Amino acid sequence: MTSKLPDLGLLLFVAAVVAILTRRLRMPYTAGLVLAGIGLHFLPGRPDVQLSKDLIFSVFLPPLVFEAALYIPWRELRTDLPVVGLLATVGVLLAAAITAAGMHYAVGWDWSGAIIFGILISATDPVSVIASFKEAGVHGRLRLLVEAESLLNDGTAAVAFVVALSLAAGASSNSVVIGGEFLLTFGGGILCGLAVGGALIAFAARTDDRLVEITFTALAAYGSFFLAEHWHLSGVLATLTAGLMTGSYSSSSSVWASGRESVESFWDYVAFVANSLIFLLIGARMAQQPFGGVWVPALAAILLVTLGRAAAIYPVCAIFIRSRLKVSLKHQHVLVWGGLRGALALALALGLPSEVPHHDDIVTVSFAVVAFSIFAQGLTMRPLIRRLGELEEVGADAADVRR
Repeated sequence: MTSKLPDLGLLLFVAAVVAILTRRLRMPYTAGLVLAGIGLHFLPGRPDVQLSKDLIFSVFLPPLVFEAALYIPWRELRTDLPVVGLLATVGVLLAAAITAAGMHYAVGWDWSGAIIFGILISATDPVSVIASFKEAGVHGRLRLLVEAESLLNDGTAAVAFVVALSLAAGASSNSVVIGGEFLLTFGGGILCGLAVGGALIAFAARTDDRLVEITFTALAAYGSFFLAEHWHLSGVLATLTAGLMTGSYSSSSSVWASGRESVESFWDYVAFVANSLIFLLIGARMAQQPFGGVWVPALAAILLVTLGRAAAIYPVCAIFIRSRLKVSLKHQHVLVWGGLRGALALALALGLPSEVPHHDDIVTVSFAVVAFSIFAQGLTMRPLIRRLGELEEVGADAADVRR
């Protein structure tokens, strides 16, 4: 562990320098980090820290999901929950089906490999999406829809991914069994978040010590995640639930009024460090991928993922066109193009069993799709929002936007 500390220090120094440069150049911070990570890979004495599924799930994902949920206003989310819920379930499964079918018929992958890839790449990544929209200065209902959907659809994709792996390994394909497993994993994750979040909020309410309050929120983030994962439930949904509870309680309770600013400052910094490290490591791992050998499947996957996202957003939003939950066409365009892929897809791909058909191709193509998300979509996100967005939903600079 001690030998990794100098590497961690170097990565944090690079992240700080990239933050300064990208702000001056007015380019997305995440894109700058990935470029820096690619550059680090080719330097002598590069940091000996490798991106892996365990690192993403055990270290980075819980605090990033918790921090994002902490700032989502529950009252507004409750109003838009029907829209967000359909996008995060029906939308994800529809996008996965389109991608899987395309990879099977157009590229020639086996159904099992195509389905697994379609599922792991179908969910938008909260790490990438939230970082991108925060930099673009988006707020209001558009930001709520994008961030809430990206957090919820992770749960859908993660659960569907486990089911797909089980089926590929020869488990029962009975639809009732699959549906029951899906609901158990989904609902069980939420219950874990409620239990852990509620218990720790009750403890935190008994103290006015800011450091103790911060400690309890950290325990809520990691404790809910690991408890759910221990019981093979959705850790993402558990941490999301705990974060929503904590954010709702801290904003409405006078008990936490004095310490709320300290808690928010702590999580702002944790999110900055986690985001910085994860995108640097994505860049370093991206530099190792043999893209030349899979450029045809990679191009097909990028096209299919984009089409699948569009096929998920427009029909689902059309359901609400005559209701008070109507999503404007401009917002739908942003939802389609803002469906970035990132750390979650890579974590699932890196954790694939080696016996999965097209294993190596799935990993490399996943990195190609993520690269397209970060550079093509990420770099054009702010211009698109400025062109389509309403004035009150676009800020002058990401640095001026506070959660």
